[in-house]
Amino acid sequence: MSRAQNAMLLLMAVALVAAPMVLGLPGEYTGTDDAARQAIAEHGYEPWFESLWSPPSKEIESLLFALQAAAGAGVLGYVLGRIHGRRQG
Repeated sequence: MSRAQNAMLLLMAVALVAAPMVLGLPGEYTGTDDAARQAIAEHGYEPWFESLWSPPSKEIESLLFALQAAAGAGVLGYVLGRIHGRRQG
């Protein structure tokens, strides 16, 4: 692919993500966790036991998520670098 095609694809992806926010379309932008929690609560589900582990604070949860994303990006970058290096050599 040429650089122009890559730039156009990137621009289209950014526009696709940003369009609902820029246009102010109505709706709730919540995750699937919230939708699942609400659906379970509507059906009257009650857990059998309490969890032994309490969830971390929002800051720690955010830190763990960022570390997971960084580790994934590092592994992906390493693999892509190895593939690129094999093609070069």
